[in-house]
Order: sequence, then structure tokens, then C-alpha cells
Amino acid sequence: MMRFECMRRLALAATLILSPLGAHAFETAASAAYIYDQTTGTVLFEKNAREPLPPASMSKLMTIYMAFEAVADGRLAIDEVLPVSSHAASFGGSSMFLDTTDRVSVEDLLRGVIVVSGNDASVVLAEALSPDGTEAGFARMMTDRARQMGMTNSTFVNASGWPAAGHRMSMRDLGILANRLITDFPTFYPLFAETEFPFDGRVPSNSSNRNPVLSMGIGADGLKTGHTEEAGFGLVGSAKQGDRRVIFVITGLESRQARAEESTKIINWAFRQFAEKEVAEAGTRIASADVWMGASPTVGLTVAEDFSVLVPILNEGDIAAQVVYNGPIEAPIVAGQQLGELVIALDELPEKRIPLIAESDVPRGGFSIRLRTAALVLWQKFGPGGATEVPEEA
Repeated sequence: MMRFECMRRLALAATLILSPLGAHAFETAASAAYIYDQTTGTVLFEKNAREPLPPASMSKLMTIYMAFEAVADGRLAIDEVLPVSSHAASFGGSSMFLDTTDRVSVEDLLRGVIVVSGNDASVVLAEALSPDGTEAGFARMMTDRARQMGMTNSTFVNASGWPAAGHRMSMRDLGILANRLITDFPTFYPLFAETEFPFDGRVPSNSSNRNPVLSMGIGADGLKTGHTEEAGFGLVGSAKQGDRRVIFVITGLESRQARAEESTKIINWAFRQFAEKEVAEAGTRIASADVWMGASPTVGLTVAEDFSVLVPILNEGDIAAQVVYNGPIEAPIVAGQQLGELVIALDELPEKRIPLIAESDVPRGGFSIRLRTAALVLWQKFGPGGATEVPEEA
């Protein structure tokens, strides 16, 4: 339910009452976590989410993102074959078991990173894209690109997430990265749902995707596990049920089983405890703003796109919201011009801000309107209740 009220401030604001949320607090065994509803752009939960932590193999997602970018802009071809350096072949841990005699296609290398978490495959891609041909040079590129994407708590030392001093990512940054992978590369994203990649039949014991939620029938289709002794067990996951998609990141779990249980718990909570409710369709007038020196005294404020909010399933009240703008707004005004914001406050969830735009043009008023406005200002200043005399000079 939505109802509209107006109030006046120094910077004018209209108050809407949508409903106070009473979401039940979520608890997780993860040392840090981030849960994001992609469909509505709502952060559902954060725990130590902005703290730079060892990301283990989850940081391979940045290597994958940059490789996807390179394929998209033509710097790499998906069927191009790349050499394997002695440095790349030297890695242990999760591996495609490549050697220096191999020439591997970009497509196979991407699957090798995504499905079997190949450290060697990560380095082959890194060296191919690095400005100086080294993994270290690529790591510097990763850090710079992360900053451009708004990932301010990420610093990369290598391409694979191999334990190294200073190699850090926050769970929020991993959530931002997951969102970008899904949004920017829908053609490539299905690779994250693959459960097997038996490269060359080389090592059957290392051909399975370690993501525990892919086979649970709960809509999960990505993205990347991680584990080192320092980081614990972690997962960057995503699931889609109906029209909603949820992204989550966890780290610091004690075992594979704990990681699987926590991931399932998060997916169930995110989808079962919240429902999407439409607030307004594109073009809906939300409120009116006062206009200064315009041919019309007011202008309608509307939303450019349909938008909805998430509310807890058990919610029974109203959501508090405000239409905020600096007013009165001086004419001329052009239809579509952003004039303010709809600010929705949700208990236990970050506030949501939706741009409000002018519903129509408001040209500057003619001479008579400007004269009438000037007279009104003089009346408010010197008429009853205003100043009664002009003070003398000191």
C-alpha cells in the first residue's frame, strides 16, 4: 500500500508513507558476508563486508572478468591458442596440469579457471594480457581495473588468488564483481553453471566444479569457490528463482560442508523472507514541485522506469519514504530533467534512492508572471507579518 503526503522544508520534501519494515535479523557462521538482490538493487545483508580479506580462488573472478573483456573487445579470440610458460606450469594446488608443451585455447583456459579453478590456466591468461608479459604486470592491471569498477577494497598481487601478502578483496567488492560478470557478459555467464570439464581426459579426479549449490535444484548457477588455510572456505554464489536473482559472498567457513550448508541457508532466506512489490510504473506522477518564475507554478515529478522494492514477507505496516528536491525550482525546466530523488527507508536495509524527473516542460514565465512574483516577494518582505521599515544605515 502506498499513500502520499507533503511537507515543506528549507529544501522542500514530500513525505510518502509506504511501510516500516520489520525484517528478522539474519545470522551467519561466515566471518564475512554480503547478500545482494540484483533484481531490485537491494543489499539484504552485510557482515564485515567492506574489510579487505584473503579471497583465495574467489579472486580468479577478476582474471575471468578481464579475459571476458579482452574477448569482447577483440584483444583475445575465443579459439586462439596460448602457450604455457614455465611459470604457469609450476603452480600446484587446483590445476589443469598444463606443461610447457601445451598450446591451449582461450575457451578451454576459461573453462579451466571457472570449472576446475586452474591456477595454471589463470596465469596463462594473465601473461597473455599483461602489458609486460608477466603475472605481476597483470595483477597491477587488475587492481587498476577494480578501482574503475568501484571495488575500492581490492588489491591484487597475482592472477590466481595464491596466498600472498597484500592480496586482498572485500566481500562487497566480490559482490560488485559478480554482479558485473552476470550483467556485462550474459553470453559467457552460463560457463559458471558447468559442473564438469574433463580437459583432455588428463586428470579425471580434478574435472568437477567444487560449487556445492549447483546441483541442489534451488536455482544456483554460479560462480566461484575459494579455499586456503588463511581464508577458510568461501563462495561467491548466485541463484535465480522466478524473476528474482540473488548474489551472495561468504568466507571464513570451517569446512566444505559448512560452506554448502551456509550457502543453502542464505539462498532460502533471501528468496523466502522477502517479496518484490511494485512501487510505481514509469511515468507515474509521484509528487509535484514548486516552480520559480515559470509559466506554471508547479511541475510533476515522475520516475523514468518501473521500480519495485523488496519487503519482508511478514511485513504488515507502511514503508517510510520521501520525495526530496531543492525548491522552488527555477524555470525553465525540460521534461526528463532530474529534479530530485525518491528516498525509501527500509528498516535493517540500506535506503534506496530513485531519481525523479520532470514530467513536462515548464518554460520561463512572461513579463506579467515575473512582475507578479516580484510583487509577492515584496509583499512577503514588507507587508503584514514582514519587515515594516527599512533600517537606517549605521
